[in-house]
Amino acid sequence: MIAAVSVDRANPQVGYNYDTFAADLDALLCALDLTGVSLVGHSMGTGEITRYIGKFGTKRLRKAVLIGTLGPYLVKAPDNPEGIDASVFSGIQAGIKADRPAAMMAFLKNFYSVGGADGKLVSDLVIQANWTVAIGASPRGTLACVDAWLEDFRKDISRNELPTMMIHGDDDLILPADFTSRRQAKMIKGVKFIEIKGGSHGLPWTHAEEINAALLEFLA
Repeated sequence: MIAAVSVDRANPQVGYNYDTFAADLDALLCALDLTGVSLVGHSMGTGEITRYIGKFGTKRLRKAVLIGTLGPYLVKAPDNPEGIDASVFSGIQAGIKADRPAAMMAFLKNFYSVGGADGKLVSDLVIQANWTVAIGASPRGTLACVDAWLEDFRKDISRNELPTMMIHGDDDLILPADFTSRRQAKMIKGVKFIEIKGGSHGLPWTHAEEINAALLEFLA
């Protein structure tokens, strides 16, 4: 008997966790035999860089840049009283299950801190274009990535001995600085920490020139 199995490689049903993301990155760097690599990540991408360092070390790396960082550990726990109550994240998942299009639009308005300084730097069409990309993403991945946000990066961060730059907005409504960047900056020796006044989570769009200038100087 021959069994046929259909696999949608564009929308995998498993693997939405940082161990998988880091392993994928390691497979790429090893396959291309790259060294002296500088990794730049935004939002969830910062977690991938941090977990990669934690699991695979820094032998292939030169520098790291974390923009709108996810670490060190978002969820409140007995050993992490500075975290956010887990009910916030279960509420996000409930919203995605109930009405994913509406949940994505609400998320994007917070992404650009609409109502704040950065919100004035994006048009409704920018948000609509972002929504079109978001709603085309895997529904399974959109839901599962919320669980990935809750992973603990503290041990990974302790292994980071790279020259590291962090850039974060002080009006980030997705990953507020008090819970993320300000804590993580204290955990990385010699980190260059840039906090952008009025900056939202969507810094790569709203402050592209400022970020590009900082990148060029840091990576030179």
